[in-house]
Amino acid sequence: MEHPTHFPALLFADGEGNVQEFTELEMVGMSNGNFIHPALEDLIPLPEGSELFALPDRLPVGWDRTAEEPVLLSENPYSKGKPVQAVAAFMAPAHTAIFTSGYQTQPGAPTLPLFAYTAVGWHDNRFWVAGFRSDPDKRQDADQYRQADVVKRTKRKLQHYKDNRLVQHLGKCCLTYGCPAARNYFLGRWEAPLPTSPDCNARCLGCISLQKSGCCPSTQDRITFVPSVSEIGEIATTHLESAENPIVSFGQGCEGEPLLQAGIIEKAIHRIRQNTSRGTINLNSNSSKPTSVKRLARAGLDSLRVSLNSAQEKYYTSYYRPTNYSFSDVLKSIDAMKESGRFVSLNYFTLPGFTDSVPEFEALCTLLRNHRADFIQLRNLNMDPEWYLQSLALAKDTQNLGIRRWLDLLQKEFPSLRFGYFNPQIQ
Repeated sequence: MEHPTHFPALLFADGEGNVQEFTELEMVGMSNGNFIHPALEDLIPLPEGSELFALPDRLPVGWDRTAEEPVLLSENPYSKGKPVQAVAAFMAPAHTAIFTSGYQTQPGAPTLPLFAYTAVGWHDNRFWVAGFRSDPDKRQDADQYRQADVVKRTKRKLQHYKDNRLVQHLGKCCLTYGCPAARNYFLGRWEAPLPTSPDCNARCLGCISLQKSGCCPSTQDRITFVPSVSEIGEIATTHLESAENPIVSFGQGCEGEPLLQAGIIEKAIHRIRQNTSRGTINLNSNSSKPTSVKRLARAGLDSLRVSLNSAQEKYYTSYYRPTNYSFSDVLKSIDAMKESGRFVSLNYFTLPGFTDSVPEFEALCTLLRNHRADFIQLRNLNMDPEWYLQSLALAKDTQNLGIRRWLDLLQKEFPSLRFGYFNPQIQ
């Protein structure tokens, strides 16, 4: 992996959102509210398909190389008295953050939208971010599709399946929200989404499909109906039969909790497997109903992706705010899949300063020893970092390992455990 030869300069945005570099200060990262000067090996070129964000009412913080300390940039250095905003990167899929953007939030600042905010700087005519590629799979890379082709093939399939409500819903996901999974479905390859549930039994702080008024906007609309077995089967069977490295996945960002529709999903899996034995049937879930998970495994569910923000029950509960289930039910669901000889991934939401904290590392190790998950998907938490840490009431002086060391220690402790970003194909 390529790294810069010198420390990148601090980036800031002016009042109109125009991004500029300030070479007198170097970029800074943040971890649980602490400003960190990243090492050169922490930095990679900004991945293609990433975005830059100006952060409202947040002042940029840079690194003074002479004083060797963080410094606040309170006004535009090229236009005295003019306002500045901090800048962050939202990295393309398959990349994991080492540090979040460094800034100081002003009183009355709005809550940031539901994205991840990675530290970014400028050197040698390019942007650099504090992160690493966590999965070599190119299934959502920006260079793997042409938008004109996506639009053409999506419209063609929408016309062909005009009576299938689920296909029509995925068309909106693809053309309106740019959903990578929906895009790949319409391109006839890799992993296809099967959203099924308009309802949920958790009230996640960072839910991307439903947020209370006055908080922060959800990034996509939630499905409003429960598709029929035939609608699900029509999509899934065709995709598994014809796609390259095919996976179909229940449980998407545009729905609630799929286990609330376990009866429909069970029948759909039976229908799919009556028609084809090819490919992987996966469920992305909060895994709140172990009895339902056991039924789905018997029906032919190949893999379960368990969403977790923390291996510690108190922090899990603070984020998910579950209704009529507990953290112990999640662990029982993992056990139910493993007892059925099936594959389990942890969809582990990572945030520098929390995920790599010593107590969280120890709790995750305990979970892995006791419940035998096969794979960890390193997914950046899409949420305002300060809102998240305040909601969890994480102590500011909590000791952390650093994301790179945290990952190294996990790999040494669990040599058979696999890491990545996407749902792997099981068969």
